[in-house]
Amino acid sequence: MIKNHPLFYVLVALIFSCYFGFNFAIPLDDYGDLIKETTYTEDTDQQDQFGKIKLASWNIRHLGRTKTPEDIYEIANILRDFDVVAIQEVVAKDPAGAQAVAKIADELNRMGFKWDYQISDPTKSPSVYMSERYAFLWKTSKVSLVGRAYLDKELEELCYREPFIATFKIKGKSNPFYVVNYHSRKFDDNPHEEIINFLDFPERLNSNRVLIAGDFNLNEKHIVWEPFYSKGFKSALQNERTTLKTVCKNGDYRSHPIDNVYFTSGIEMIQAKTIDFVGNCKKLERAREISDHLPIFMEFK
Repeated sequence: MIKNHPLFYVLVALIFSCYFGFNFAIPLDDYGDLIKETTYTEDTDQQDQFGKIKLASWNIRHLGRTKTPEDIYEIANILRDFDVVAIQEVVAKDPAGAQAVAKIADELNRMGFKWDYQISDPTKSPSVYMSERYAFLWKTSKVSLVGRAYLDKELEELCYREPFIATFKIKGKSNPFYVVNYHSRKFDDNPHEEIINFLDFPERLNSNRVLIAGDFNLNEKHIVWEPFYSKGFKSALQNERTTLKTVCKNGDYRSHPIDNVYFTSGIEMIQAKTIDFVGNCKKLERAREISDHLPIFMEFK
């Protein structure tokens, strides 16, 4: 039957359109508005993402042979969404610390992006029991490492664990930024005596794009930071407790606000948070097998 043929309905529509003057087309102006709106949204989103970097910092307690394959996977899964990662407390007394970092990088490379990494030599600490390694990991699609990261020899005699410094460039950008990766001496050993020596990093690195990230064993309200703030430094986190208690009390498992990122005026912070991978008291014991610190992150441009 002709009526059942698809062309029949098309022909009827054309006849009605010609006879009654109906217009079934969307006006060109309406198309233009749709195109402009879509293009603007996509371009804006691309521009917003271009040049933004997510820096994570994490003291992973005794990162070495004590970490199981399950631990390594969990660590990588927590870090997968960041662009640059600074790790403190990599075991230095045997190769297992460096091997653990390599395993984290290997897991990250299975999760959708290409990662690279660099591990420091053992720090020149007063004792082998204090010496540690640091590590940087980064997404090669987002940043590139300029040269090699290095332990700060000028601070060897002033710090129990001298910082590990890396220079990065954002893909498509020429102006580098510097990450100072640091793990201080214990609070009872007066870490402020080490930290005050970081005040001249902008001059030493000849840059106003410096981020000092790590475990400072004191909070952002300590008097040692006053000259830093006067000089234009800011702290990423405010009163954010970043360490884990051994026992959960009344639903509270966080302890001290000592991990942070301090940054200079050439860095524009977008957001900063603690990454709470614990969630509730029932998971505290398992979480502490990974670390007694929560990772933190800061997004900036």
